[in-house]
Amino acid sequence: MPENSLSQKVHQLINQQIESWPLATSNYAGLASVASRTIEFDGFKVKVQFNPERIRSSAAKTDAKSIQQRACFLCQKNQQDVQKGVDFQDDYTLLINPFPIFKKHLTVPLNRHLPQEIEPYFNDLLQLSRELPEFTFFYNGPKCGASAPDHFHFQAGNADEMPIDTELDSIVAQLGEPILKNEHTRLVAVGKAYLRKLLYLESDSSTQIAYYFQQILERLKQRGQEGEPMLNVLARFTQQKWRIVIFPRDRQRPSQFFAEGQEQILMSPASVEMGGLAILPRKEDFEKLTAKDLISIYEQVTINDTDFERLKDQLKELAPYSQ
Repeated sequence: MPENSLSQKVHQLINQQIESWPLATSNYAGLASVASRTIEFDGFKVKVQFNPERIRSSAAKTDAKSIQQRACFLCQKNQQDVQKGVDFQDDYTLLINPFPIFKKHLTVPLNRHLPQEIEPYFNDLLQLSRELPEFTFFYNGPKCGASAPDHFHFQAGNADEMPIDTELDSIVAQLGEPILKNEHTRLVAVGKAYLRKLLYLESDSSTQIAYYFQQILERLKQRGQEGEPMLNVLARFTQQKWRIVIFPRDRQRPSQFFAEGQEQILMSPASVEMGGLAILPRKEDFEKLTAKDLISIYEQVTINDTDFERLKDQLKELAPYSQ
């Protein structure tokens, strides 16, 4: 990697923080012994990870009252002195996530305390993913897995850790329904055969992909959900093009999350789970989770069939992109 590039600075940061920050040292070392297993489906898989340190995120209280009662851990004034970061365009600070899912796990908060809302910052996501192609970036909506919905941020993990990173081409080819295509961009829809309905947006043009993302967002707004439309977003730059995956959502958490006794499964799907890496902070849930459970959980949180069909029809009617 080029000397003094953002990539080099980020990898130096990760190494430095794991060596000097006891919390990070302990938790990244613990990843080596994290238990995992794979649940196979027809043509794809879901990796299940038992990660007790993620209980803070999985069970986070994100209602307005709870948010008001705690200090924002993404604001620099509330961070520990030992926590260091790498600047990006004076607007963001790239930080190591001290409670990792990935061997290299970043949190990228905005330097201002503004709410989680992707629309004003999508172009920043494109630039970040281009400058750090070894990472898959992700965005959790304020009601779709963000444990800090009051402070805008992205996250990133080393690429190819989530099953979707390696499955995407085959899933799009086998299960995808073409929505639009031009010289630079294509949009494909994948339905419930993948358990999680998604839109796959691919382009070598930053202006076109931003335009089509905006068009998708505008149509998701028509669903009438309060605030930002419920969604998760994955972004990666590889082979000189952006690959954006959009998961429209219906619910934040499935019924199993709120059940009692043996019926409870403490799984709160966010971008990582939608990408096929299910994080379970309790051992009993890790051991008992079945394919049937995953089918039920994904079906509850993904966009319903009727709205997805309507969304696809609307996108097929889009006028061709013109600069």
